This record gives sequence, C-alpha cells and structure tokens, in this order.
Amino acid sequence: MERYRRYSRYLKEKYGVRVHRVALQGGFYCPNRDGRLSKKGCIFCDVYGSGPLTLRPASIREQLRAGMERARKRYGAKKFIAYFQAFTNTYQRPEVLRERFSQVLNIEDVVEISIGTRPDCLPEEILDVLEGIASKKTLWVEIGLESSHFSSLKWLRRNHGLADFVDAVLRASRRRGLSIAAHVILGIPGEGREEIRETARLISALPVKGVKIHPLHVLRNTELERIYARGGLSLLSMEEFVSLAVDFLENLREDIVIMRISGERSKELFVAPPWALRKQEVLGKIEEEMERRGSWQGKSLKLGLSVSECIPLKEIVRFEG
Repeated sequence: MERYRRYSRYLKEKYGVRVHRVALQGGFYCPNRDGRLSKKGCIFCDVYGSGPLTLRPASIREQLRAGMERARKRYGAKKFIAYFQAFTNTYQRPEVLRERFSQVLNIEDVVEISIGTRPDCLPEEILDVLEGIASKKTLWVEIGLESSHFSSLKWLRRNHGLADFVDAVLRASRRRGLSIAAHVILGIPGEGREEIRETARLISALPVKGVKIHPLHVLRNTELERIYARGGLSLLSMEEFVSLAVDFLENLREDIVIMRISGERSKELFVAPPWALRKQEVLGKIEEEMERRGSWQGKSLKLGLSVSECIPLKEIVRFEG
C-alpha cells in the first residue's frame, strides 16, 4: 500500500523512466532582498537563494546540460526537469522571463520545467508568459507559502500574507497548462499540530497539485543561523518532525503529489539539525509512522460541514419531539 502520493512514482508512471530534477540559477533576484520589500530577506534564505552553489553561474543551457550528465552517471536518469530554483524566478520583466525560460524548451530529454517563486510576484503579465511556456512544455509553478499563519510568516520575514498566496493560486490555476505546487515549513516556532493541520487543509481547499514539505533547518550565513547560535531557536527532533509530517499528510488532499519531505542542501552550507540530511532515513521513519497509525494521505481531511451537520442540533431535537 502506498500511503502517500510520491513524486518519484508519479513521474515514473507518467514517463516510464527515471526522471531527475536539475537545479538552475537563472540570474534572478528577490524583492525581499533588493529593497523593494526588504533588504534582509527571509530569515532562512542563504546568499545563494536556495539555489546551486554558485554566484556566477554558467549559461542556463550549460548548467542544464552539465546537471543532466551528472544525473545520468550518478542516478541513471533518462529524462529531466529544468528547475529554476534560486531566488524568485518570476521577478523580472516579461520579455526577460520569456527569453530565459525558452532556453530550456528544445533541449532533448527535458520533459518538464519547474519555476520557484513568491506568491506576490505573479501579476497577470507574468502569467501570460508562463501560459505561453506551458503551451510548449509541462510547467510547474512552485509558490512559497511556508505557513498559512500570519504570525509565522512575520517571524520568517516573508513580507507577504496568506491572501497573496490564495490570490496567486486562484489566478494561476485559471491559466491553461499551469500546475501549482506549494512549499511549506514544519517546525516554525509557535506552531503546533493544529496549526500544521490547518495549513494542510488550506492547501487542500485550493487547486494545488503538488507540495514540498521542509523541516525548519539552519543554513550558514543566514539570520536563522545567528538566532540559532544565540540559543534562540529550538529545532525539531527527527521523531517530532516525522509525527508532524504525518499529521500534515493525513490532512492533505489525497491526489496532491508529495514532491519532497526533507531538506536538501549541501553539507558545506548546512548547520542543523543533522538528521535533516539523512533523507532516506527520514522517509523510512515517515512510512513506519503511517503504518503504525494505520494512516494514509487524506485520511483525516475534512473541509466544512456535511449537510446533516449544517442542521442545528436543537432543530433536530425539536423536529423529532
């Protein structure tokens, strides 16, 4: 029994071979770092914008071809996803975006494109560009939500709200060919089980097709590292994360693809918690916990009340009396 909808299985069923994502630095930046919203950025973001380890990348095509070759040799990959990962990949003029994304369209064995961005960086003119790209190649738009709770977004220094995310998802989902994915973080200070369940339910109520789940983790040269060094941050243990991740999955719509349940960053940049780098162990523990609970993705999801539950109890009593 597959207890949650794994991305690897989804891709294998769709393409029949092993598909690997190649992370790209597209030469973009972020309004939360350049002064448009803030000069400080999100407290967890490093100088690479969570992208490949280079500040002066090769051309987009060169990055992609080199990444494809590495994945062929290391993982036996046959097909590839061009993943524009670093910083905010829709924070540019439409004509610039069109030119950069188009560079990966005609490269052999690239079957999909994935673009990471913020919910406040998807105006209609940008969606026009993405819809055009999606007419030529399967396109995922990965939107950083992180949490549905304002206090958490403020602590993370995201400088956007839940309304920005809901608005972006609804508008993007009306565009032909755009598949929407959401990023969430578990372990934000002040969030417990119910807050995490609420975020899963919120995502489930929206036309979201994929989710990436990250444990809150500390990277070098970030504000979060400075907070952690001062003793001002308590991180989840592996057992705590596994338990919360299963809570999240139980409250997530069963057709949503789980694109990640881990933190993936190089050891050179990673500070804590050390268990977050042991991806396969974390995935195994999640599987064990779901089996122990007799659980599966969407098991506890409930959106709103049923018709019978919308009848006040006093009305039922009066009628029966």
